[in-house]
Amino acid sequence: MTQTNLRAYAVWDGPTRWFHWINFVCVVALVVLGTAILYSKELGVTDDGKILLKTTHVWFGYVFAVNLAWRIAWAFIGNRQARWSALLPFKHGFARELIAYMRGFVRGDVRPYLGHNPLARLSVSLFFVLLIVQAVTGLVIAGTDIFYPPFGYWFANWVAAPGVDPSSIVPYDKTGIDATSWEAMRAFRSPFVTVHYWNFYVLLALIVIHIAVLLRPSCGKAEGLFPPCSLGEKYSIKSRWMITGQAPDRVGQPPTDTTLEGTRMATT
Repeated sequence: MTQTNLRAYAVWDGPTRWFHWINFVCVVALVVLGTAILYSKELGVTDDGKILLKTTHVWFGYVFAVNLAWRIAWAFIGNRQARWSALLPFKHGFARELIAYMRGFVRGDVRPYLGHNPLARLSVSLFFVLLIVQAVTGLVIAGTDIFYPPFGYWFANWVAAPGVDPSSIVPYDKTGIDATSWEAMRAFRSPFVTVHYWNFYVLLALIVIHIAVLLRPSCGKAEGLFPPCSLGEKYSIKSRWMITGQAPDRVGQPPTDTTLEGTRMATT
C-alpha cells in the first residue's frame, strides 16, 4: 500500500550548504564586477575606477577561491552525500545507471535520488572543473593586472627595470617598468585571460541550467534543489525513493536499505 505523506531525509550538511550560498554570492558579485571591467571603456571608467573594480573583483575572488578550497577538502571528510564518492561519476556501473536515468527522464518518470542523480553527478563534476579553472586563472590575472598575491610580487619582479624595487611597481603606471619584460609578461598572461574569459561563459551557461533545475518543484517526480540546498533535506510524497547511500531522516532513524521501493512512508 502506498501512502502520500511527506517524509524528510537529511541530505546536505551545514558546511556543504554554507559553501553553496557563499559561492552563489561570490559568483554573482564576480559576474557583475567582471562585466563592468570587461566593458569599462564603454562605461567611461577611469584608470582609478578600473583599479577599484579589479581590486574589489580580486577580493571577492579570494573568498571564492578559499571557499572552493574548503569544499574540496570537505569532500574528503564531510557526510556521505558531501564526499567525492557521492559526487563524481566514476563508480562501478555509472554508465548503466546514467542510461537508465535518462530513459526515465525522457519518459517523465525519473527515479528520485537522495543525493545527486547520475546526470547531476556529471554536472557537479563539470562545475568543479570550471570553478577551479576560473579560480586559478583569476589568481594569475590578479598578479599580472594589479600585482596582487599570490603571484603579484613575482610578476612585479619580472617587469621591474634593473635596480627598481618590485614593490614600487603600481598598476596602470609604467614608471620603473622594463618595456621588453612588460611585453613578455603580457604575452605570458594572454592565454590565462583567454581561458578565464571563455570559461566564464561556459560557467554562466551551466549556472543558468542549474537555476532552471533549482526552480523545479522538489516533490513528486521532479527533483528540484531549492529546499534541499536551503534546509539540507529532501522530501518525497511517494514510497518510490531510490537512495544512493544511507542517510538519517529528520528524526534520526537511518533507512534500513539503500532502496525504499515499496516501503511505507512515515508521516511527518
